[in-house]
Amino acid sequence: MVSISDSAKNRLLGLLKNEKEGNIYVRVGVKSGGCSGLSYELSFDNLKLDEDELIEDNDIALLVNKKSMLYLSGTILEFSDGLNGKGFVFNNPNANRTCGC
Repeated sequence: MVSISDSAKNRLLGLLKNEKEGNIYVRVGVKSGGCSGLSYELSFDNLKLDEDELIEDNDIALLVNKKSMLYLSGTILEFSDGLNGKGFVFNNPNANRTCGC
């Protein structure tokens, strides 16, 4: 299960409202690459594929493909707007290593 914090929910709802193509899903996943071995992906989509798991949390409909679900289980998606930068943060308790860049 992937959870959405209130800060991420508010930011995502604002972004979804501005989407011109009527995207209704937030797609999250992982892909090979990055200095820690995997990197996170976040995008908007209006099409649910057969390989996607639909997760609804905190008024947000997330799509996660089954392969990515193995790596994202227990992750909390948050949005940071602090002094250290602005953006979405994946707090993943399964991550053994993280990247500082």
